[in-house]
Amino acid sequence: MNNSITVGILKELGNHGMAEEFSNIIILPMQKRPALEAAVAKMAEAEQLYRKKAKADKLLKAARLRMRAFIEDVECSTARNLTESELAELADCRFICRGEFLIITGKTGCGKSFLANALARQACICGLRTIYLNMNSFVDEIAQARLDGTYQKLVAKLNRNDLIVLDDFGLQPMNSDTRLALFQLLEQRYGEKSVIIASQLPLDKWYSYLADSTMADAIMDRVVNNSTIINLAGESMRGRRKRH
Repeated sequence: MNNSITVGILKELGNHGMAEEFSNIIILPMQKRPALEAAVAKMAEAEQLYRKKAKADKLLKAARLRMRAFIEDVECSTARNLTESELAELADCRFICRGEFLIITGKTGCGKSFLANALARQACICGLRTIYLNMNSFVDEIAQARLDGTYQKLVAKLNRNDLIVLDDFGLQPMNSDTRLALFQLLEQRYGEKSVIIASQLPLDKWYSYLADSTMADAIMDRVVNNSTIINLAGESMRGRRKRH
C-alpha cells in the first residue's frame, strides 16, 4: 500500500490529525524519520490535539461570544483589583466544574465583558459547553419563548450548558418574566453548573434593581452563597486603548 492511500484511509476514518502527522513524517529523509514507536506516538498525539481543537472550535461557535478575548490579554494589577494568581485560579476552569458562580462588577469600560468573554473562551478550550448572552438578548429570548410556548424548552436548552454568561446585567429594567427565568436558571444550576454575571451595578444595588422583594431575596440568596465576586477597578480600558 502506497503512502497516499494510507493518508486517504486515515482521513476516511476521521483521523485527520494522524493523516497530517503521517504526511509530515514520510516527507522526511529516511535517516531522520522517527522509529516506529515514536512515529505512532507522534501520530496519536497529533490526533488528540486535532480532536481537542475541533471540539473547541465547535464549542466556540455555539457559544456566540461577543468578542475575541483571550486570558493572556487580561490585564492584572492591584489597581484593577485583579491579581495574576486570581486570574490563574479562574483560568483553569475548575470553578465551572464545581458549579460555582462568578460575579464581575465595575464601572463602564473597566473590562468586565472582556474578562467574561476570555473566561468563556477558556471554558470552550477546556471542552466545556458555554453560551454567552447579554441581558438584551436574554430578555428577548424569554419574551419570544413565552409567546410561542417554548419557554420550558428554552430553559432546558440553556441549562445543558456547563457555563452561562450573562453580560450587561442591570442596564435595563427587569420584568417579571425575566426575573422568574433568572431565578429558575440560578435555582437549577446552584451547586451543579456555573454562571458568570457581569454588571456595572455594585452587588449591594442588585436587590433594589430586582424590584420584587420576594424574588430578589431568592435570587440574592443563590448569588451570594455560591459566588466568587470580582469588583474590577481602575480607569476605562477603552480610554487607555485610544491613548496608546
